[in-house]
Amino acid sequence: MGQSMEEIKITLYGRPITKKNSSQIIFDRKNNRPMLIQSKQYRHYEKDCLKQISGRHKLELDKPCNVGVLYYMPTKHRVDLVNLLEGTCDILVAAKVLKDDNSQIIVSHDGSRVLYDKENPRAVITIRMEKGGNQ
Repeated sequence: MGQSMEEIKITLYGRPITKKNSSQIIFDRKNNRPMLIQSKQYRHYEKDCLKQISGRHKLELDKPCNVGVLYYMPTKHRVDLVNLLEGTCDILVAAKVLKDDNSQIIVSHDGSRVLYDKENPRAVITIRMEKGGNQ
C-alpha cells in the first residue's frame, strides 16, 4: 500500500551559483575582527532567487522531505553538486519555503543532478513530502 506524496515545484531562473566559491574576507569593525562573506555573484544570485519565490511557496515546511534539484548550467564546466545544493537549501530557508535545512527536515536529495542548457540556465526544485504523516 503506497502513501500519497505532496509535491512542490519551484523553478529559479538564472545561472546557479555555488556558495563556497570566491568568498571574501572583510573586516567587521563592530566586532573588531575579520569576517568571511559570500561572493558578490552568490549574493546577487541569492537576492534574485528570493524575488522569484512567490508567497504561495512560503510554507516554512518542517516535516521530513526530499529536496531534489535539477541544475541546468550554461556551460559544461565541472561544478560541485554538493555546493550547489547547499546554496539552494539556504535560499529555500531564507525564502521561508523550509523552516530549516537540517537532516530532520531535508532527509534526502534524491534525483539531484547537473545538466546542460546553454540558453536557459536554471534550477528546478522538487520538494516531496508525505501527506498527513511522518516519514
